[in-house]
Amino acid sequence: MTDTPRTDVLIVGSGIMGSVVARQLRDTDPALDITMVDGGSAIGESPGLHLHDLDDPLLWARYNEQVATGVQGMYTGAEVVREVPAGLTGLTPGMVHALAFGEDAEEMPATALAWNAGGMGVHWTAATPWPAGHEVFDFGDPARWAADLDTAHRILAVTPAAIGPTEVGRTVLDVLSRRFDGTGPDGRRPQPMPMAVTPTTSGPMPRTAPGTIFPALAVGGDPAFTLATGTLATTLLVENHRVTGARLRRVADGATSVLLADTVVVCADALRTPQLLFASGIRPHALGRHLNEHAFITARVLLDLDRFGIGLDDLPLQRPGEFSTDSLWLPQNGAAQPFHGQIMNRTYLDEDGRPLAHSVGLSLYAPVASRPENRLVFSETQTDLAGMPRITVEFGYCDADRALIARALDEVRSTAEEFGPFDPATESALLPPGSSLHQTGTVRAGAADDGTSVCDPDGRVWGYDNLYLAGNGVIPTAMAANVTLTGAVTAVRAARAVARRHTALATH
Repeated sequence: MTDTPRTDVLIVGSGIMGSVVARQLRDTDPALDITMVDGGSAIGESPGLHLHDLDDPLLWARYNEQVATGVQGMYTGAEVVREVPAGLTGLTPGMVHALAFGEDAEEMPATALAWNAGGMGVHWTAATPWPAGHEVFDFGDPARWAADLDTAHRILAVTPAAIGPTEVGRTVLDVLSRRFDGTGPDGRRPQPMPMAVTPTTSGPMPRTAPGTIFPALAVGGDPAFTLATGTLATTLLVENHRVTGARLRRVADGATSVLLADTVVVCADALRTPQLLFASGIRPHALGRHLNEHAFITARVLLDLDRFGIGLDDLPLQRPGEFSTDSLWLPQNGAAQPFHGQIMNRTYLDEDGRPLAHSVGLSLYAPVASRPENRLVFSETQTDLAGMPRITVEFGYCDADRALIARALDEVRSTAEEFGPFDPATESALLPPGSSLHQTGTVRAGAADDGTSVCDPDGRVWGYDNLYLAGNGVIPTAMAANVTLTGAVTAVRAARAVARRHTALATH
């Protein structure tokens, strides 16, 4: 009989959050044995590299066509897919609607899951605005929060002004600055969008992805790290309020195995992290509750060139390999300016490559109240495409949400009209829930084990000394901005707690 394999740390999920945890642990201990599992397989030749940076021209073109819309939900295509395939083995790696994965997600129909190595981290736009005000969850320690946010900035390689501003982009910023003057401090005025990219002098700028955060994920070379793709964690093994490992299933042939682990960190997204806990019999009252996602209003308006004295020859061109001339940011600033604005501009060309027009792509995210009624419900009897407990999404807007959304629609209209003629009926839309792919709150952190949270501020699940969570689901606040940078803070904290735990174990 062979011994059951064992690892020091098992990380479930190979996306940005899992890669941040792995990198931080490796920086702390070069010999720590780390195993990472993911049900999906690589897109392209190497797992965890961003699709924007692939050499495969077909995959590259498909990604950039979808991301150019500025609508994250478009990563899955224009139409919501409800047809569930016959099985996992025929599922092409990439983004899959939760409905097509067998979940009951009609109340959040645009919700999608990343079924690929690297998770959403190989698809994301790389926008990394930093949280402020009500978005912050420092649990009474602002200095530690600031330090952890700085660490997340560094690991994600955030560049303050990545794409733009061009001269036309500065004109757009001038309009926004005048319109929103006095609504926030200097550091949170309209500005270029911070992005997790590597600046280059020409051509496309590489995006930060799991395989760049933790290179061993993409290229190997770390003898103490194992990546198992196409391997689904189906159950965490629990004994006396400790997790001893996980039961795994290989997608290709259904073969099952057990991997023992001293510590487990689950980074499987805001839907599948609570799903795995539920399947493992770990079911605190707050599990799946407080599901949150900001409302997403999108618009596009053609810039009135005559109004701004801009000639066609003055219009900027997208850099080769980039989909916009400018990526700009309108920060939320509380009640005075509650919306997060993401502005992506582009120049349209004729068949000969000459400028025809310039569009201002204006999206606003409106924060939605964090309520326990918005939740994921897990079935005891029905399963999804992966054989995991089927998820029913219960999600809706309260009166305060609807009032704020109406205000956002008015704001989009009046802001767009400052740039050019605008028809809100045809050039703007409130997108279906799930469209931002920024779900949060389902395994939220809290300061006390009082039934309203799943884990402590470090991501340790209440009542378990070696089970940690990281990712957007841990975020307990109502976010207006893109959530990846904020989610990375939870990964930084979980990694530090795990490293501290293993150091303590090693000294005893």
